[in-house]
Amino acid sequence: MPFAPTALTPVFQSQSFSLWHYRSTDTRDQITTVGYFAPARTQLRVGDVIIAQASDALSILPVRSNAVIGTGVNLDGAVAPIALTRTVAKSFQFVQQASAVVTTIILAPLLAGLIAGTSIPVSAQVVGPISQVVVSIRDAQGQLVPPAQLVDVSQGFATTTLPTPPVGTGYRLRVEDAGDSGVAAISSSFNILPDLRLILTEGGVKLLQEDRSAIAQG
Repeated sequence: MPFAPTALTPVFQSQSFSLWHYRSTDTRDQITTVGYFAPARTQLRVGDVIIAQASDALSILPVRSNAVIGTGVNLDGAVAPIALTRTVAKSFQFVQQASAVVTTIILAPLLAGLIAGTSIPVSAQVVGPISQVVVSIRDAQGQLVPPAQLVDVSQGFATTTLPTPPVGTGYRLRVEDAGDSGVAAISSSFNILPDLRLILTEGGVKLLQEDRSAIAQG
């Protein structure tokens, strides 16, 4: 009988070597005839080994160039059923599906003409899974002006008030995600003005009444 492609199966394969099993009703001499395995030359490589289960012998045969079979070694002249255990290396591919989550903080414009000794109303719209924000004031050098406030987000908005810092320029308001400081909104710079209704000394100090309240101009 001619070579049967379906009877040649791999037992082990790597990039440099393969172990094959071939079962046939042909004799060992027929199997080892030059050209017998020629139809399988694209599969068989030099150095591969074939366990050949012929009708009259069980043999281990080396593969030479052009699928020519070497002399090999007979394991048994009286052929008995052979049990082969094959292991298969499976590759798995894991694909993580993720969708982008948009998180944004939009700070409402500040009131103009902020006066020292008052408070600053703060309102910010929050988009995304943010439950709390930190609201703070930074001076012209970017340093925190205490106190900072932790504010809960309700229905997409965070609102609070902060006491005005001392009279000065270059202040900025910052609202950031309490869980990720990289998500933040910063206002444009603003100034804190003195209360011109108060009576000030030459050095800008307020004059106080006995009850500690500031003396205002009439």
